[in-house]
Amino acid sequence: MNILKRFVNFVYETIETSVFVGSLFIVIYLFVGFPTGVQGSSMEPTLHTDDRIFVSRISYKFDSIKRGDIVVVQSPMNPDIWFVKRAIALPKDSILFKEGRVYVNSQLLEESYSSVQTNVWDNGFIQENIPYIIPEDSLFIMGDNRPHSSDSRQFGTIPLSTVVGKAMYRFFPSDKMGFLDK
Repeated sequence: MNILKRFVNFVYETIETSVFVGSLFIVIYLFVGFPTGVQGSSMEPTLHTDDRIFVSRISYKFDSIKRGDIVVVQSPMNPDIWFVKRAIALPKDSILFKEGRVYVNSQLLEESYSSVQTNVWDNGFIQENIPYIIPEDSLFIMGDNRPHSSDSRQFGTIPLSTVVGKAMYRFFPSDKMGFLDK
């Protein structure tokens, strides 16, 4: 009888611990942050396909999005797909593309994370040499690998409400592990 009682206590404690850990994981996932993978080449050389990153859901509760932040957003074409992109222009900013360069608020954007020219497409959302004012509650996002990025140049600004979180930390591959700074 003593063995049965210990077994029942073990099962009860195991279930109790599992429920607590599962509940804690759900709370962290829904309100604090989550791991995700990078797909595609649009953020190269900063992030590569199959890099694993931790995305903070709460960082913008305490601090606003800043130009240069790497954000995870819902795709404007399909909200079930997430894009990892860089915030280039913020609400009420003016953005201008001229001779392969990006100007925000009439200042050349210094982009140490991208070494290629930034072109716009003839049928895209934005046009060369025509300034565009970012609407309130919106962002202009682009990938670091400009020739291979579907971004705001193509589909326009994205509502701030579609920002899922800020990419904070790369944890895979291990040789590139670390915080994602600008």
